[in-house]
Amino acid sequence: MSTNVVLIPGDGIGPEVAVAAQRVIDASGADIRWTVRHAGEAALAAGEKQLLPQSTLDLISEYGIALKGPCTTPIGTGFRSVNVLLRKSLDLYAAVRPIRTMAGVKSRYDNVDLVIVRENTEGLYAGIENEIAKGVCTSIKVATDSASRRIADYAFRYCRERGRKKLSVFHKANIMKLTDGLFIRCAREVHDASYQDIEYEEVIIDAACMKMVQDPTRFDVILAENLYGDIMSDLCAGLVGGLGVTPGSNIGEKGAVFEAVHGSAPDIAGKGIANPLALIMSGVMMLNWLSTQRGDPRFRECATRIRNAYDRALAESATTRDLGGTLGTLEFAEALIKRF
Repeated sequence: MSTNVVLIPGDGIGPEVAVAAQRVIDASGADIRWTVRHAGEAALAAGEKQLLPQSTLDLISEYGIALKGPCTTPIGTGFRSVNVLLRKSLDLYAAVRPIRTMAGVKSRYDNVDLVIVRENTEGLYAGIENEIAKGVCTSIKVATDSASRRIADYAFRYCRERGRKKLSVFHKANIMKLTDGLFIRCAREVHDASYQDIEYEEVIIDAACMKMVQDPTRFDVILAENLYGDIMSDLCAGLVGGLGVTPGSNIGEKGAVFEAVHGSAPDIAGKGIANPLALIMSGVMMLNWLSTQRGDPRFRECATRIRNAYDRALAESATTRDLGGTLGTLEFAEALIKRF
């Protein structure tokens, strides 16, 4: 039986990389029935009155899963991030971003294999900002016991289910003693109560950044609150070649949205040269998640088929221009399909 998945192409290069990812996933043998819905500027262009239409949210809630391209977010002015609205509206509390070294992709480091688990609904990204006087603005950081324990439990379960050995919590509790103090206290208590088989450490965020660029292989799974997790995700992507080779997922109790974490790159939109790999890799995460949720190993077989194909393509220098190759967006998709 086909599995219904919402496809959100997004803005800029989003529609191009979405078509490429869809083509690869379909060719892998995965039985997916795609339904396109819009978000971001593309939603307004399609005649919607909202950047994140209720019809898009309703269908994701009904199907429980979506694959999403990049959406534009203005800097300093304009509308709030569509990504943040999506995560909060659907309570997608866990952002998971695997980071690994890939053959054929130049980087400064070898043997990087780590995962960022980021709390996705609170912190400074709660969006509680006010101008309390002319030239004086405040932003309130939110931390709750329930959300902190929930994300800690998710991170420890992730370690156990995937054979990961160590969880490192990044924080700034030496300065933010209440919010970050609550976050690490909850993580510590969850570890002591249920996950003592997992090695556990707490690392102050600025020291963690230094240690990361000295030797990223010392880390395994990293747990962080919202802002730190966002920054560390991009920093760690830079260790292995950039956001073009790193996937992302947003997981909740009732569903998940898998997305390319890079921007919409409007300067190259429509030129057919964008790298679709990040969204394809996110599609692999989606298939693996479906395999677990639906108890169907065929999804995992398709995911493995795609992963083996892009690993081989990168190793053989069959890449897009941003990675030093010559292939266009759809040409790269076809290069993967040929390697199934």
